Amino acid sequence: MVSLIIQFSKYAIIILMAIYTMQSYIVFSKKDEDDKEFLFLRQNLMMFMIHFIAFVIMYLEMEESELVFFYGSQFIYLAATLVFFRNLYPRASKLVVNHMCMLITIGFIMVTRLSYEQSVDQFKIVAASTAVALIVPLIIRKMHVLTRWTWLYAAIGIGLLAAVAVAAPEVNGANLGFTVGGISIQPSEFVKIIFVFAVAGMLAKAKNFRDIVVATAVAAIHVLILVYSTDLGSALIFFATYLVMLYVATRNCLYVFAGLGAGSVAAVAAYHLFAHVRVRVQVWQNPFLDYSGSGYQIAQSLFAIAAGGWFGTGLFQGTPDAIPYAGEDFMFAAIAEELGGIFAICLILVCMSCYIMFVNIAMRLSNRFYRLVALGLGTMYAVQVFLTVGGAMKFIPMTGVTLPLVSHGGSSMLSTVLMFSIIQGLYILREDEEDQIEKIRERELESRRYY
Repeated sequence: MVSLIIQFSKYAIIILMAIYTMQSYIVFSKKDEDDKEFLFLRQNLMMFMIHFIAFVIMYLEMEESELVFFYGSQFIYLAATLVFFRNLYPRASKLVVNHMCMLITIGFIMVTRLSYEQSVDQFKIVAASTAVALIVPLIIRKMHVLTRWTWLYAAIGIGLLAAVAVAAPEVNGANLGFTVGGISIQPSEFVKIIFVFAVAGMLAKAKNFRDIVVATAVAAIHVLILVYSTDLGSALIFFATYLVMLYVATRNCLYVFAGLGAGSVAAVAAYHLFAHVRVRVQVWQNPFLDYSGSGYQIAQSLFAIAAGGWFGTGLFQGTPDAIPYAGEDFMFAAIAEELGGIFAICLILVCMSCYIMFVNIAMRLSNRFYRLVALGLGTMYAVQVFLTVGGAMKFIPMTGVTLPLVSHGGSSMLSTVLMFSIIQGLYILREDEEDQIEKIRERELESRRYY
């Protein structure tokens, strides 16, 4: 009977996820606010149903009474997050809030399935992150002084990365962060946000080639420190984000081609200088050459994705825990195995919908600084998703970054929730700007009628 329920549940979860994903794109064609609101509420229903079905299956498999209370806590958190954002910020983007909650829900399910202890830690981090994030849109909306702290952002970012490069212990061939009171902190996750603010400030004020050179030098210092720390995944994210922001700020393709050329040279140099990089490239080329050694992770990831097929094996019917770091670097493979290829594709489409929203918000902001911030944060998010998914599928070499909001990881979770909250603040700013434009138009019409 339990086996039958599990088999039925995997199809139900896929159907619900497919409906949620379709609504993520249908909403862009809707003009009427009531129609949009109906779609958003239906998305919430899909999310809660997926969450409920998954925890029923986990309870049947694990038979742990703690899961009932844990499910209840997560349900309360998700409901409270939706209610608080809707009521505190009525003008916030409901689609962005829904996507954030859906991705967190998928993370709750998969991390709990892989490790109950880690899932409890993850839940605490998510709850604390959301509590902090609730005040961020207000800060973005009211503190216009944030646009003036360009060099402070740069100094803090470079200082934190330098401290990691010099003093952090080496873990798996890289200097990533510190452990304080049993809590691991990875400063590069927070420097991502600071870096975007610093670069946005410089490019927004750039008036000549010298200003572009200064901004490029600051960005290069960030990237080079990360390369020195052999945190190559973060270095690539910073590099790609800067190139996109540079192109949007200057509209000059030559700068982008020059950056790509410099990046290619740096990649070749890193291959020859760092054994860690050579191993990852060799594993990418042929993971089965050293299956029991360095190629084991990516080989197991490929086996997991293949075993899942289109519809997945079902929760607890696969072996995702056979992949080292399944809850962090290879979360996409774990999802593809047990929830299926269709669910995994829907997950990618939801992430793409997030990026579309970020770019949409950026392009409609009149303030140059805020526009670049929104674009930079969106690019950071999109590149990280690409690196995680591409690495798990052997499309690109594995870079060791997490799937935002889904994978286990405290620093990554906090920084990504803050990132989404900043985007909400910028969305509200955009709404304010449109209101001001509308008021100006109304005054002009009234003055024309008067005369």
